[in-house]
Amino acid sequence: MKPIPGRSETCNAMGDILNRIGDKWSVMIVGYLTRKTMRFNELRHAIGGISQRMLTLTLRNLERDGLVTRTVYPEIPPRVEYQLTELGRTLTGPLDALWNWAAEHQHQVADARAAYDAAQGEVAAPLPPERRYAGAVR
Repeated sequence: MKPIPGRSETCNAMGDILNRIGDKWSVMIVGYLTRKTMRFNELRHAIGGISQRMLTLTLRNLERDGLVTRTVYPEIPPRVEYQLTELGRTLTGPLDALWNWAAEHQHQVADARAAYDAAQGEVAAPLPPERRYAGAVR
């Protein structure tokens, strides 16, 4: 059955997909896998700050959604590699565009937040240090 725009099933499906591909760890993983095929610990060390459990869960979900493939090589010890599928590679353009937009406008957003907080009497949170999305190109 083809989805009909505006129906709640379509909205739910879109929300589910956007939640998956829009979360911080998925973006980071897709960014790193854009560059090359990687092993689990290589990914974990490259990303930094991600727990083993969160990396496992995120990779499993990306694999379930058809964005990442997991290849196990029958060696001792077993070697497992992750890479983007063709579908996963289609995410790199939109993610790059979002990352570059955020980098370009981060100070405007921070200024808007500060103005809002000042008007509302709230204390503004400091701007976090700039982090590069692994797949972003300048």
